[in-house]
Amino acid sequence: MSKPGKLIMTWDIAPQHEREYFEFVVREFLPGMQKFGFELSDAWVTVYGRHPQILVGVTLPSAEEIRKIQQTEEWQSLFEQLSEHVVNFKQKIVKAEGGFQF
Repeated sequence: MSKPGKLIMTWDIAPQHEREYFEFVVREFLPGMQKFGFELSDAWVTVYGRHPQILVGVTLPSAEEIRKIQQTEEWQSLFEQLSEHVVNFKQKIVKAEGGFQF
């Protein structure tokens, strides 16, 4: 049996976009991720140091399922909206190992 796939995303909140960012995350981004079937596994905020400000990890039963979702128009639309509020966005798909992954 294969391990679940995990999508790890990092970003920084764009300057002067904090309020709009948090409203978007609560009203659109998190519900959108749930609609795709993702389970939230990690949500971290960096308060000190030279690391991305936000790290979010979500899982699905396989990495292939994540890749298929990323090809949909709904996914593209959600991430176009996210890009209006964040900078330095990065993502990668890995096998979920349990515990913190970066």
